[in-house]
Amino acid sequence: MFATTNPYTGEVLKTFEFSTVEEIKQAIDDADRAFQGWRRTSFAERAAVMRKAADILRRDADKYAPILTLEMGKLIGEARAEVELSAAIFDYYAANAEKLLESENLPVADPVEGRAILVHEPLGVLLAIEPWNFPYYQIARIIAPQLSAGNTVLLKHAANVPQCAAAFEALMLEAGLPRHAFISLYAKHEHVDLILSDPKVHGVALTGSEAAGAAVASAAGKALKKSTMELGGADAFVVLKDADLEKTVKWAVFGRHWNGGQVCVSSKRMIVADEIYDAFAEKYGEGVAALRMGDPLDSATTLAPLASQKAADDIKNMIAKAVEHGATATPVGPAAPNRGAFVQPTILTDVDENNPARHWEFFGPVSMLFRAKDEDDAVRLANDSPFGLGGSVFTSDPKHGAEVARRITTGMVFVNHPTMVKADLPFGGVKRSGYGRELLGLGIKEFVNHKLIDVVDIDAPF
Repeated sequence: MFATTNPYTGEVLKTFEFSTVEEIKQAIDDADRAFQGWRRTSFAERAAVMRKAADILRRDADKYAPILTLEMGKLIGEARAEVELSAAIFDYYAANAEKLLESENLPVADPVEGRAILVHEPLGVLLAIEPWNFPYYQIARIIAPQLSAGNTVLLKHAANVPQCAAAFEALMLEAGLPRHAFISLYAKHEHVDLILSDPKVHGVALTGSEAAGAAVASAAGKALKKSTMELGGADAFVVLKDADLEKTVKWAVFGRHWNGGQVCVSSKRMIVADEIYDAFAEKYGEGVAALRMGDPLDSATTLAPLASQKAADDIKNMIAKAVEHGATATPVGPAAPNRGAFVQPTILTDVDENNPARHWEFFGPVSMLFRAKDEDDAVRLANDSPFGLGGSVFTSDPKHGAEVARRITTGMVFVNHPTMVKADLPFGGVKRSGYGRELLGLGIKEFVNHKLIDVVDIDAPF
C-alpha cells in the first residue's frame, strides 16, 4: 500500500491501494494510444505545455512545497527550492528541446553515399521508477525531456510519496498535456516485469538503490529494453592544503546535511589534507553542532528528519556496525528530539581499509572523515569507492583544482562547491552509481531512435 506518513509526527495521513494488474495493462494501452498522437505534435506545442507546467509550479509554489514536507519531511525552504528547480527544468526543455533534437546532416566520405541525415525520433511509452528524496525534481528530470522528445511516460513513484506523484499528474493535465501521456501508477515492485515485458513499453529510467537498479536493469535486459540507472553515491569532498578553511567548512556542513543528508550527491566522505585536517575537523564539528533539528515547516529548522522511522533506524544500525568493525562514532550537537524520524548528526573516523563501512552509502546525517597524507593519497581515497557519482575539490588554486578533478573517477566533479544540481547541468555517474545521463541533450537523447535516412542516387554503384 502507498501511504502518506508524516516523518515529523509519525501520523499516517492517507493511504492508496496498489494498482491492479488490469489497471496497469489499461494504463499501458492508454499511454500507447496517447503516444500515437503526442508524437505528431510540434515542438512548439510541446514547449507550450512545458512552459505552462513551469508557470503553474511557480504560481502555486505554496501549494506544492508543503506536500514535499508532509510526505518526506523536507525543510520548507528546501521544498520551495525543489519546486523552483523543477520549474527551471521544464523551462530548459521548452527553450531547447527542438534544437537539441534537430536533424543532423552527416559528412560523407564518398559522394556515392548520397545525402545522409540523422534524425531523432521518440521511442514510445517509457517507465520511470523514481525515489522519495526529491519527489518533484526526480519526476521533472525524466518527464520534461522525454515528453519534449515526443515519448509518453508511466511513473512508478516511491510508496511514501503518493500525493507528490498525484500532484504532478494533475499538474501536467492542467498544463495542457494530453490525457494519458503521463500516468502515475501505484505499482508494486513485482509489477515492473509485467510493464517491461509489454511490447508497447520501450525503456525504463530508474533512480534508486543498487539493489533496485540491478533488479530493474536485469528485467529490462531480459525484455531487450533500453535502461538508464542513477543509483547510489558516496561523494568525496577533497580538501587540499591550500583551501580557504572557513568557506570550505561551511560548504562541507551544507554539502553533507541538505535534505537531511538524504542526497545521492551529498558530500559523504571528507578527505582532508594532513596539514589542515585537525583544524578542519574542529571547525566542521562546530558547524554540524550548530544545526537545529525540529519541525520542517519552521523556517528556523536547519536539519530535517529522515523520510521515515525505518530510514532513521537503518542509519543507526549502520553506525553501530561501523563501530563494531573499529570505527569511532562521535555524536555531534544536541540529541535528536523524541518526536520525528531524526538521527543525531554523527562523525565517523578511524574507518580503516578493513571496515566494510568505508564503502557504504550513509543516507542521512553521517559524515566520514579521512586524513590524506598528500594530494596523491587524497585522490586515491576519493577513488576508493564502489560508487562514482559526484565529488568536489576545494583549493585556492582553481586551475589546479580542475587538474585534480580530472583524476577523480566520477560522473561529476565540482571545484570549490559541493556537487550541484541544476537544470542546465548533466547528471549521472559511473561504476556502481549507474549509467546513462539525465538533463541537457544527453538526457533527451537517451530514449530516442537515432535514425539514419540516406538519400542515394538510384544509379549510384553499390
